[in-house]
Amino acid sequence: MIHSPWLSKRAIAKQFGIARSTLYLYSKKSAKDKLLLDQVLAILRDHPHYGARRIALAMGRNQKLVRRIMRKYGLKPCRRRKYPRKRMDEGKSVSGISNRIKRTCPVSPSAVWVGDFTYMDFYGIFVYLATVMDLYTREIIGYAIGRYHSAQLVIDALEDAGQKRSAPRVFHSDQGSEYDSVLCRAWLLAHRILPSQSKKSSPWENGHQESFFGRFKKELGDVRRFSDLDELVVGISRQITYYNTLRLHSVLRMTPRQKYEEATKQGLLPEETREKHLSTGVS
Repeated sequence: MIHSPWLSKRAIAKQFGIARSTLYLYSKKSAKDKLLLDQVLAILRDHPHYGARRIALAMGRNQKLVRRIMRKYGLKPCRRRKYPRKRMDEGKSVSGISNRIKRTCPVSPSAVWVGDFTYMDFYGIFVYLATVMDLYTREIIGYAIGRYHSAQLVIDALEDAGQKRSAPRVFHSDQGSEYDSVLCRAWLLAHRILPSQSKKSSPWENGHQESFFGRFKKELGDVRRFSDLDELVVGISRQITYYNTLRLHSVLRMTPRQKYEEATKQGLLPEETREKHLSTGVS
């Protein structure tokens, strides 16, 4: 077979036994792929941890198409590392509080809150972050940062959430000593919130919070890039704001804040629901 740079497309097509239009097709496809590549790269620059599913959502394109482009050009999102298993409370006795949210799905904001906390090693100093998530919107509505994983840190996160949203019917957590403390139980009772807890050593029963922390810590990056604790606190706050308002949630297909705004427009907020009940006489 003779290969020559001066062969016409007709001659090349004849040589390889293909239709001449195929050569034009691949040329046009390559140009389109490069345009798609530019769009994917633009999204990855702002959201380096997005996979094909979230990139497709942001582009408004088919997920298979985006996956093909990423595979063709060898693009991969930043992957999160695995973190060690927490064993602090494994010797603790069972709390006796049941899992009230098992096999349930909230249909409005402020129906179910879930809470958890994680730690960051900042030059040998452990910094703890406690969060409260609205299970319907997946938004982090309250958080607190401290040097110690105490019941007060959990209460501070709950107080922060209470300033922004109506109290839920149920608050779910694991069986950590902070959540099983007299202080935390008293706070929930005072606000007429039912406690709910996962089974002992069953982190998957609080999977939404576990998943959030896994991604949060990866996307926050190496905390040692911050010069002091004040900068770290600012960095944590900014990352939570990014998660709430800019980062697309793959299940919601929108940001958590957009989900809350959607619920507001649909009249699903507890305050509006109560007003409707009063106006219609429904109890």
